[in-house]
Amino acid sequence: MTRLLHCLIVLKAAILLAVWAAPEARAASWLEKLVYLSGPNYDGALPPCEAALGTISSRFASKEGRFWNSNLQILDFEKVREIAYSPWALGTIPRRFCSATATVSDGRKRAVYYSIGENTGTIGLSWGVEWCVVGLDRNWAYNPRCKMARP
Repeated sequence: MTRLLHCLIVLKAAILLAVWAAPEARAASWLEKLVYLSGPNYDGALPPCEAALGTISSRFASKEGRFWNSNLQILDFEKVREIAYSPWALGTIPRRFCSATATVSDGRKRAVYYSIGENTGTIGLSWGVEWCVVGLDRNWAYNPRCKMARP
């Protein structure tokens, strides 16, 4: 019993020491506000829907071959159109939502839904693309039927 009491006293002392030694909270200095807390500065300049088709095609072939042991590829796109542009609240990341019909190497035409987002590319340096091919979303990331890839 004395061992348990001793452990509790040591634990209580450690907690009190941690609280006492913690630095006090303070507001950001003018320099921190100027440099580190500037917030997002989006300009909304996104490429048209057609600019992402090459990226989608190459990433689709890579994903199919690498993870699903499939040789499917996108051969062509048609009916490329914009669905929405920044449909959410002000201050959110600007996104262009698009759709297209892809001809896949299995001979089927499938709907493709994708978005182009500002500063969502590699380490936020340029625009990025998120996409889904209906019927070939094998890991169900955008299920059902790519609904989660749309606005």
